[in-house]
Amino acid sequence: MPTITLLLDLDDTLLDTNMDTFVPAYFRALSGALADVVAPEVMLAALMQGTQAMMANADPARTLQEVFDANFFPELGMERVALQERFDRFYDEIFPTLGALTRPIPEAVRLVDWAFQQGHRVVIATNPFFPLKAVQHRLRWAGLPPEKYPFALVSSYETFHFTKESVAYYPEVLAQLGWPDDPVVMVGDDVEREVKPTRAAGFPVFWVHKAGDISSELARVPQGPLNSLRGWIEQADLESLKVKLDTPQALLACLRATPAALAAWSVSLSPSAWTRAPAPGEWSLTEIVCHLRDVEVEVNVPRLQRLLAEENPFIVGEVTDVWAKERNYAQQDGHTALAVFTVARKEVLGRLDSLQAEWSRPARHAIFGPTTLQELIGFVAGHDQAHIQQVWKTIHAGE
Repeated sequence: MPTITLLLDLDDTLLDTNMDTFVPAYFRALSGALADVVAPEVMLAALMQGTQAMMANADPARTLQEVFDANFFPELGMERVALQERFDRFYDEIFPTLGALTRPIPEAVRLVDWAFQQGHRVVIATNPFFPLKAVQHRLRWAGLPPEKYPFALVSSYETFHFTKESVAYYPEVLAQLGWPDDPVVMVGDDVEREVKPTRAAGFPVFWVHKAGDISSELARVPQGPLNSLRGWIEQADLESLKVKLDTPQALLACLRATPAALAAWSVSLSPSAWTRAPAPGEWSLTEIVCHLRDVEVEVNVPRLQRLLAEENPFIVGEVTDVWAKERNYAQQDGHTALAVFTVARKEVLGRLDSLQAEWSRPARHAIFGPTTLQELIGFVAGHDQAHIQQVWKTIHAGE
């Protein structure tokens, strides 16, 4: 069977967790651990504010941790550095005791074992409210210790920019994986945070539910108990498990994920990783990001401005690959280029977010002929995906 990218939700999919019980207990435990320096009622209010800010974040330039910190620590009147050692001790010593509030799901371990045996790419696509250390504990409670299972990605608040309340979470997962071309399926139990936003992002989804859970709205969505997933995958038409960016909402989510993924990768890269080309004649990471920057600033932004300001404008074709040598991208600073690209992309997103029926606005392209705003944005999304794949290969060349 070809490789399938499986995005597996954690809570109530792989791990039996009553979130209505678990989250309050978690908040109480953290408040209690810091009660000698922060009044519990102040801590609880700050935790709620930080969590709500993460849920609302749409900025691809800010990780969820950065969003949380900006809303949490000012409420405490303290900085993270003053409490970091206490937080580390809490997640090492106290948080693991909350595992008693959860139960492993035996079928989850059998499913994950099978997926790895088949050579599938397995992602823990949990809502990234928690630090990685906390997610790893929850995986151990589920009988899926990260020390044993080589998950391709585990979403956490240090590296992710969107929660599952945002459609952009799902393309951010694939972008952080290098936008693999393989079939993909999201597996989760939560209709509002997983099934509906996954479908809005153009992703295939399997709804895991218990006996008796029925929704006429989701009658055509593949669904069933977790133990039915394997059989469904083995019988599925793999072409039906491809991401389809064929709606404005899906396209916007894809465009928002690109700078987020680039930012997530850039944090851990050495200076030499930015300038190293995988082979003679191929671009380095710095050159790729400079290309994305200039295309966004000099092609995408002006085209969007024209298309929204004029009736059926004529769009000229642009030859942009030659800019790499002409503009000496190799000698530029990749971090600065990424920052400029992100600002320009946020301008594009800001304009597109406010559109409604205007996605059908017509234009005439020198190469593609009659087109629409939606089709042109589709070209931008395809361009993003191609270069995210290129960046991934460049970063991992030689591994």
